[in-house]
Amino acid sequence: MKHIVLFASGSGTNVENIARYFEDHPRIAISCVLTDKKDAYVLERCNSLGIPAFYFNRASFKGGGLVLQLLKSINPDLIVLAGFLRLIPKEMVQAFSGKIINIHPALLPKYGGKGMYGHYVHESVKAHGEKESGITIHYVNERYDEGAVIEQQRTSLDPEDSAEEIGRKVRLLEHKHFPRVIEELLTGN
Repeated sequence: MKHIVLFASGSGTNVENIARYFEDHPRIAISCVLTDKKDAYVLERCNSLGIPAFYFNRASFKGGGLVLQLLKSINPDLIVLAGFLRLIPKEMVQAFSGKIINIHPALLPKYGGKGMYGHYVHESVKAHGEKESGITIHYVNERYDEGAVIEQQRTSLDPEDSAEEIGRKVRLLEHKHFPRVIEELLTGN
């Protein structure tokens, strides 16, 4: 059995989508979900889904803190950032090299980096009059959104699309492709 640990900071729509995708999977299971926000709605989602979920504070995340110790004890096959906004400490990146992935709501290298998440990305895409947007699933390194790209998926945009509509189109891609890519990484299929 392959084990995943998910990190999330917000409402957890990607976490729920991934959990439902792997609900009865014979070879992949979610060990737990970790969040850096004690009031994140992802905790409620996990409770409803019966998935262990834990809040951690900033001090336990830094460097070789308690979060890294917990991850080492679980020894997941893959760590999945699903709407997680903090930069992963270099000690964690080194300990799980090639085993941490993220999804970004734009076609990197455009609209990536610190502070570029959620509606900020979609507002920038709109402001620059882009004709397409999409998702980038990539490995995590020690800098925001600069790890090797695993896969990108695109959606066309209309000039009248609002930032909210761009976000809706991008979320559809996230929900369709992120669980499949996770499965392919873990099973080789």
